[in-house]
Amino acid sequence: MPDTTGPATRAPSAPAHSNAALRALLDSLPGVDEAGVHARVADLATRSVKTTAKARAIDLAISMVDLTTLEGADTPGKVRALCTKALLPDPTDRTVPPVAAVCVYPDLVRVAVRALESTPVGVASVASAFPAGRAPLEVRLLDTRYAVADGATEIDMVIDRGAFLAGDYRKVYDEIVAVKEACDRSDGPPAHLKVILETGELAGYDAVRRASWLAMHAGADFIKTSTGKVSPAATPAVTLVMLQAVRDFRAETGRQVGVKPAGGIRTTKDAIRNLVMVNETAGPDWLDPHWFRIGASSLLNDLLMQRAKLTTGTYPGPDYYSAD
Repeated sequence: MPDTTGPATRAPSAPAHSNAALRALLDSLPGVDEAGVHARVADLATRSVKTTAKARAIDLAISMVDLTTLEGADTPGKVRALCTKALLPDPTDRTVPPVAAVCVYPDLVRVAVRALESTPVGVASVASAFPAGRAPLEVRLLDTRYAVADGATEIDMVIDRGAFLAGDYRKVYDEIVAVKEACDRSDGPPAHLKVILETGELAGYDAVRRASWLAMHAGADFIKTSTGKVSPAATPAVTLVMLQAVRDFRAETGRQVGVKPAGGIRTTKDAIRNLVMVNETAGPDWLDPHWFRIGASSLLNDLLMQRAKLTTGTYPGPDYYSAD
């Protein structure tokens, strides 16, 4: 299975940060201007995208989708059907690009890997006691190693929000480092690590900025807004704060980290607004599936409908595309 994100970093060496040192690092970050963030989001939402640029934006957004199914009723057949759609989103139009990855539970990774063998579509898995992350570290690491051994190319882990909110930054840091190490494999490159902050459970934008920096210092390849199981999820304001964080982190360290908003992005308008925000905040280097992803289930069908409208002048019927 080929890499579908930028180069994965190896886990950092044994962390030398005490909780006090990590607190000092995070306390040194500037506070988030909440009013300024909302004003900036509102301004970016007014940007218009013309027809030719819109067509390119839709194809780019399709190529950035992590097509996701994370339900208790998921079956191997459902995952195989999702993989077929991921690789060929519109069977009647082979100019539509494939999505970036499919995202499934660890026990269904092997099904997805077999369905996507020798294709450009990656396999992501929500290992590490998704969605709450409330399990002993040994269990979370076993969950991760299981998914990696079965062929997952990407791991989406959740942080312990309780530890973060209690100020136990060392615990959060150490757990990310440990999961990062569990992403290693002896027969190939490590799986990429996306760290889910679950921003809807964090106490404001300052906490989102701090959690972003903590995750990046611990070795995250991507920072991700949410599990999609908590509301609010990927709000434009939260995504903006995280884009500012990866921009500033690269300026300080030289290392580029990706961003993945997930949950609540359902329409083409939502997706294009995210792309505008990426370009205007982090910069064009992030306008690539290696560095920006959209976690979604229903979004792909809307992108396909809007693409067909641009091509043919009419919308397909609501049942034209398969349900995700």
